[in-house]
Amino acid sequence: MPKIVIAIDGYSSCGKSTTAKAVATRLGYGYIDTGAMYRAVSLFFIQEHVLFSSQRDVNLALEKIHITFNHNPRTGKNETCLNGLNVEEEIRKMYISNIVSEVSAIPEVRWAMVAQQQRMGRRRGVVMDGRDIGTKVFPDAEVKVFMTADTYTRARRRQQELLAKGEMVNLEEIVQNLEKRDFIDTTRAESPLIQAPDAELLDTSHMTIEEQVDWVIELADRKLAELHRKKGRVKAVKNE
Repeated sequence: MPKIVIAIDGYSSCGKSTTAKAVATRLGYGYIDTGAMYRAVSLFFIQEHVLFSSQRDVNLALEKIHITFNHNPRTGKNETCLNGLNVEEEIRKMYISNIVSEVSAIPEVRWAMVAQQQRMGRRRGVVMDGRDIGTKVFPDAEVKVFMTADTYTRARRRQQELLAKGEMVNLEEIVQNLEKRDFIDTTRAESPLIQAPDAELLDTSHMTIEEQVDWVIELADRKLAELHRKKGRVKAVKNE
């Protein structure tokens, strides 16, 4: 069977990453969490006191950043490493959420991360989630999904995630954070968050993760079947 790229874009806390990971597992594909990459850059910028408005500071910092994903056999999950150090838990904290959209709006940051993401997915057979995968990183992705959900549903999901990690955050603070991130993500000059014309819209407000995964898998199965039929027709023509 041919291998494809599945691009899942959308707003924060819609279930993009959880769904993308599960889809990748079921298909035996690689998973690339692009949001984690921008979070790792944000963490490095904080640690190194990088001035976001200084192009020189940003470019110098980006030269020192190496992001990888290591598989944790105990949890069965891929974890984000920044310059060889596991930062998976740290980058999920609220103080990173408060700045990641601002950092990811910096053109130099996006150019650097997009180049890395394209290298990671050039052999196909990957599921990638983020904000601009179907529009910028892989505009030729065979399957494109754009996920959304109402703000309070997203905020409650995010609050539960934080509570599970021992971080207590007021719901209204999370709502404000999401609204701020939505505004920055959708209005930035470089690769704004928009639905690709050929992306399927998925509103997850009233869906379980399992339902979301099944929905994406069905799309992927249809596309793979279509490609298989095309390949068969081409083979038949060549044999005539």
